[in-house]
Order: sequence, then structure tokens, then C-alpha cells
Amino acid sequence: MTAVTDTTHHDDHRHGPAKGLMRWVLTTNHKDIGSMYLWFSFAMFLTGGAMAMIIRAELFQPGLQIVEPAFFNQMTTMHGLIMVFGAVMPAFVGLANWMIPMMIGAPDMALPRMNNWSFWILPFAAVMLVSTLFMEGGGPNFGWTFYAPLSTDFAPPSTTFFIFAIHMLGISSIMGAINIIATILNLRAPGMTMMKMPLFVWTWLITAYLLIAVMPVLAGAVTMMLMDIHFGTSFFNAGGGGDPVLFQHIFWFFGHPEVYIMILPSFGIVSAILPAFARKPLFGYTSMVYAVASIAFLSFIVWAHHMFTVGIPLVGELFFMYATMLIAVPTGVKVFNWVSTMFRGSMTFETPMLFSIAFVVLFTIGGFSGLMLSIAPADFQYHDTYFVVAHFHYVLVPGAIFAIFAATYYWLPKWTGHMYDETLAKTHFWMSFIGMNLTFFPMHFIGLAGMPRRIPDYALQFADFNMIASIGGFMFGVTQFLFLFIVIKCIKGGEKAEAKPWDGADGLEWSLPSPAPYHTFTTPPDVK
Repeated sequence: MTAVTDTTHHDDHRHGPAKGLMRWVLTTNHKDIGSMYLWFSFAMFLTGGAMAMIIRAELFQPGLQIVEPAFFNQMTTMHGLIMVFGAVMPAFVGLANWMIPMMIGAPDMALPRMNNWSFWILPFAAVMLVSTLFMEGGGPNFGWTFYAPLSTDFAPPSTTFFIFAIHMLGISSIMGAINIIATILNLRAPGMTMMKMPLFVWTWLITAYLLIAVMPVLAGAVTMMLMDIHFGTSFFNAGGGGDPVLFQHIFWFFGHPEVYIMILPSFGIVSAILPAFARKPLFGYTSMVYAVASIAFLSFIVWAHHMFTVGIPLVGELFFMYATMLIAVPTGVKVFNWVSTMFRGSMTFETPMLFSIAFVVLFTIGGFSGLMLSIAPADFQYHDTYFVVAHFHYVLVPGAIFAIFAATYYWLPKWTGHMYDETLAKTHFWMSFIGMNLTFFPMHFIGLAGMPRRIPDYALQFADFNMIASIGGFMFGVTQFLFLFIVIKCIKGGEKAEAKPWDGADGLEWSLPSPAPYHTFTTPPDVK
């Protein structure tokens, strides 16, 4: 008998630099692919962030300073698209690639070659998306929601390339989601039932189903755009019997679950970190699983709350208003469980814990402003103002970005074998925290006062708050280079990480995000 050896994961540097490079191009190792996703997402984060800096520089004071209105619109469009499809989603897929096999005791992802392919589509799609800015007529200038007929009848020629890039990004997401589902359902270690899985695994399983359900809907929307632009159809052209509002229905049927795709993995991350630093098991594990599933289900039946002002029937407005408010219930369950986990715990405040606590507090603020927006008659006033911008950035910056930072700091010792510099990391946290709040909190006020979004100039009375927001934005942006420095410094060396890096001084560690070992609470639990 010949011994069969698995060489898939042993791409080493035996054949010089070319082999070293090909290791990354051809790798099927989930850790390598996870790392590539994370580096790619950080590059996109800086790219999208640079565009946000241009937006905030223009809005620093009233009047047109540094960019033309058309270019300003291209920046708002590309900033949104790059942050959603280039930064947040690939970062979460990278974390899933790294951690899910280890959390469920699997040797690798279920479909390693597809894993490689789903990553390598991304850089090409991202380059195509960014390259539209350099084409004749400029890049897409119709907002990240690309509403028709703006994106069909009045679109620059580069829109065709934009549509192709969106298709590629969608294909990558669908393949990543299929891989994650296949891995979780088929490769769990013996004895690990579904209700023993860490919550990060649960949140990603549910997120992956959301991705498979809604990405084809987005593909349908951009395909119909393509047909309207090049083949004479009238899906969204009222002059030819189509309906521009149809585009909004299709887009938001994708777009609203998409928002939850960007937040559910964060719930899993925070549910792993809070118990570890509170040194007690997660409160209400089962209710957390059901809450995540409920949020995912409800996310499908609330899409038209983005469309209260388009003239949908009153009964429709009422349905979408109440369904949207209902999402606050499972979300409230999660926040209650996180606070209960921390309550009377032996808490220490290392950087991952700081980012997680900031997540809970600031995400809740974003949830409350979302509740305000869900009230249909009030939404007529808030719609298309900076209040909406403040709301979704309070959900996505602390919700997605802070959770990604928390996860990075929490798992860096596991990934690199070294501890990061805690002092620098805490500096990164506080500067990010202050910068983020300085940027987005004033937007609530200028929005309620009536400042419209996506406009490069504004009335004088909004000047002070915009100046504060811009200063906060630059502070947040510059701080991310400190994060880059901390990560590179950690990879290169530093204090060696212990086997259990987050053990408390008393040697107690509850790093299990899944249920604690079975015991009755009549006697203290048996921990070392």
C-alpha cells in the first residue's frame, strides 16, 4: 500500500521567491485565505476611508472648496460601495475562514479550492470598481444605492463596468457563503451538536443563508439595469411602461438583509469576547441563537421602510412600520444578555473588551435612532437628511468596524504567537472612539435641522457642526494607520503569547462563548 499524504496545505518556500508568491496564489489553507481576506479588506478600508476624507474636507466649511459637485457624488457613491463590498464583508469572511474550522474542530473549510477562487475574484472586482473613476465621464455618481433612472438614463459610460464589478463581488460572496454552510453542517467534531457551537459560528451560519438568499436579488437588479442601458428594455423607465419604484423594491429587498449581513457576525464576535473578559459564561446562550435567527427572518420583511416617501399605500406603510419596530425586540434581548454577561463579572478592560463595550453602547444608540426612523410619519421629515447618515454610521462603524477591531486584537495572539502592544492598542481605541463620536454625533443635529445628504455645499447655519464632524473624521482616519502599525509590529515579534493569552491574574478563564460545562449551580462550577 502506498501512503497517501496530503500536500495541499504544505506549500512552503522550497523553490525560491516564485514559490513563495505562488503559495499565496494557489493556497487552499483556510488560515492563509483568511489572512488574505483580512489584508484585502484593510486595503479597501483605507481606500474607502480616503474617499470619506475627501467628502469631509469638502464639507469642512460652506461653499465649494476642493472638488466639483460631480466628483463629490462619485466619492459618496464609491465610499459606500467600497466600505460595504470591499471592507466589511471580506473582513468578516476572513475572520470566518480563520476561526470557524478551529472553533468546530474541522481540519479546514469544506471546499478549499472554491475558497481560494472566491477570494481571488475580489481584488479584480475591486480594481474594476475603482477604475471606473478614471474612465470617460467619471465613475458612478448616483449614490451607493444606484437608484434608477439616475443609474440607467443619466449614467456615465463607466456604469457597465460598475455592474460587472458588482456581479463579481456577489459571486464571491455566494461562494464564500456556500463554503461556510457546508463546513459548519458537515465538518463539526464528534459530539459538537448545533446548540454547542460557539455563537460566532451560529451567527455566520445564519449570515451565510442570508447571503445566498439576497445576493441573486442584487444580481437581478443590476442585470435589469444593464438591459435598460444597452438593450432597449424598460424595466425602470416609466416612459416605456416600467416603474422606477420597482428598482427600489428590488434593491432594498437585497439591501436591508445586507445591513444585517454586516452586523450579525459582529454579534458573534462580541458574544465571544465579553464572556472571556467578564470571566463568566455568556448569559442566555439559547435565547441568543433564537434572537439572531429572528433578526435574520425579520430583516426580509421590512425592506420598504427605506421607501416610506415613495407613495406606498397606507396599509403598506403601517405593516412595514410595525415589522421594523418588531426587530427591536430580539435586538433588545441580545443587548440585555450582553449586559447580564458583564454584570458582576470579574471584568478586566483589555483592548478587545473596550471595543466590545463600545460596540454595545454605540450600536444601541444606532438602534434607537433606527427606531425613530421606523415611525413612518416622522420618517417623512428625517428622510434623506444627515440624520439617516448618522443612524447608519452609528450602526456600521461601532457595529461592524469596532467588532472587527475587537476580533483582531482578541485573536492576534492566536494568529501570530505574539502579544500586541497594549498601550498602543488602547490609544488606537480611544482615538477611534472619540473620533467616531465627534464625526457622527453632530450629524443627528444637522439632520434634524434639515441638512440634506449627498450635497457638497450647505447653508451657513450648519457650518459649526460640520466643522466638528470633519475634525472627528480626520482624527478617526489618521488613527487607523496606528492600527496598521500595531498589527505589523505584532506579526514581526514582541512578547510571546501564552497558550491562553487572556487568562486573568487569578487563572480563571471563561473563553467559551458556547454553553458552559453542565453542572448544577448549587455548588460552584468546576473550573481550574
